[in-house]
Order: sequence, then structure tokens, then C-alpha cells
Amino acid sequence: MSSEETNQQPPPDVPAVEPPPTEEEVFYHQIQFRPAGQFHSAATTVAGLDAGQLVLVQTDHGPEPARLKGVGIKWQADGEKTARPPFSILRQAGDDEVEKFARLLEREQEAFAICQQKIEQLSLAMKLIQVERYSNGSKIIFYFTAENRVDFRELVKALVQEFRTRVEMRQIGVRHETKLIGGLGCCGRELCCASYITNFAPVSIKMAKEQDVPLNPAKISGICNRLLCCLTYEFDAYRQIKKKMPRPGKTVKLHGQTLKVMQCNVLQETVTVMPPGEPEKTQTLNRKEWEAAKPLQQPPPQKPKKGKK
Repeated sequence: MSSEETNQQPPPDVPAVEPPPTEEEVFYHQIQFRPAGQFHSAATTVAGLDAGQLVLVQTDHGPEPARLKGVGIKWQADGEKTARPPFSILRQAGDDEVEKFARLLEREQEAFAICQQKIEQLSLAMKLIQVERYSNGSKIIFYFTAENRVDFRELVKALVQEFRTRVEMRQIGVRHETKLIGGLGCCGRELCCASYITNFAPVSIKMAKEQDVPLNPAKISGICNRLLCCLTYEFDAYRQIKKKMPRPGKTVKLHGQTLKVMQCNVLQETVTVMPPGEPEKTQTLNRKEWEAAKPLQQPPPQKPKKGKK
């Protein structure tokens, strides 16, 4: 056998090289930095974590304690463009860190009471909503709402002198207030803004009209007294389907019969029609029928004749 042939054939007794084992990544979709606060998602390679445990989560300003509220599931890396969790769990918190977390919550309540007292002393037109204190003590954030701009410079000076740390005042809107406080919506479930919405999309009354929702303020408004965020969920689907359906008021021809479109039902994908001037012959067309109907050209409106001078 030549040396060339020997190089082309591997020895039969060489074992196959296996790739090194990779750490399994677990995804938690319910973690809370504060009780009754917003749920966040996080991923970790730490094994043995259970719901209810306190863990340390890496944030943009350092490790912060958070409570696990759900069971972890294996992260599926299927190659799709799936958004990764914004946080990562470092490890389980120790006993001393659990006590420190309990003390942190008490200090936030104390800071809330002190700030509220100073707001009343300075007669500021603002409503304090929540206080967030970093676990390392580097900053305290005070969230508030106000109808107009507030000059809180004197308040900040007093708070810095009181807590001896960085103080940040954040004015938020009524939607963000509801997001922080949380609650239940008219559907009986937890508010979307408090559970998973991160950015508020603009909502208009046009979205309610496009979905044929009754324009009753009590039914299309959330507990924040703004239009329901869920009006944006199916708006695009309704708009795309309605583009294919004949519009109410138009005239179509089906099986040689002229019909006037009276109403469209997007959910059932049906169209209610009737012969012009014959309401007793109203009928409902399914999708195949109204797709086969041909629209008739409407005659242009005639301009009134001008009288002779």
C-alpha cells in the first residue's frame, strides 16, 4: 500500500471526538424585583432554582434581588429571531441577603413617607406614586405624577440632605402610573401594562371604529381613563380583512342580481346585503359568495345646473 493511500484512510481504532457538553440555559418568565410589581423575564444557567426563592439578577446598575414567581423552562435555541430575556440570574440569594432585601423594602416605605411629608411642606402640586431604592444604596428614584411641570429643586435638595445619596425625580403619565401600581382589567386578567407591555403604543378612536366596537367611554377605556391598549392588538388584522370585503353602502352584482351592502362582520367574515329598496329580502353572504360578487361602478354625482342669467 502506498503512503498516499494510507493518508486517505483513518485508522479504524481511533475513537470519535465528542463535543464538550454545554450548560443548559433555563428561562424564567416571571420574576419580581418588588412585591406586587411588574413581572420581568430572565435567563440563567444556575440549576436547582424553585418558585418563591430570592435570587440576584444582573441589571445595568449592578446585582439586584428579585423573587422567582414561576417555574423555569428550558431555553429553546431554534435559530429564530427570538428576543432574549433582558435580565440574567447570577445565583440564589443567601440568608443575609434575604434579610437585607426585607430591610430594603422597609427603607423604601420610610423614604416614601419622608418624601410625601416634604412635598406637603413645600406645597408642591404632585402625587408621589412609588419609591425605588438601589440595593447598593447608590440612588433613590421617586416616581410621581403631576398635571403640569413641577419645580422640585428644593425638594431634591432636602431629600439629598436626608438620605445622603443620589436622588432622581421621574415624572410619569397616568398610563405609567397604572403600570407601576397594577390591577385587573375589564377582561378579569392582570393589566397588560403591568404584566408584559414595555412600550406604550399610540391608541386612537379610529382603532375602535375599525373594529366596530361601541364607542362607549366606559367600555373602551381602561382604569387609567385612557383608551384600552388591547385596541391595538387586532387593529391591523381588521384593517387587512376589511380591505378585501365590500364596504357598506356599495353596490355589488351576484348571480345577475344587484345587491346593496348593508353591513360587514369581520369575525364571521360575512356580508349582509339586500336588493335596493327591498329590505325584506335581506340575506347574508359567506366569504366565497362575497368574494365572487363583482362591485358595480357608482355613477358620479351630477352637478346642479346653473340658471341662465
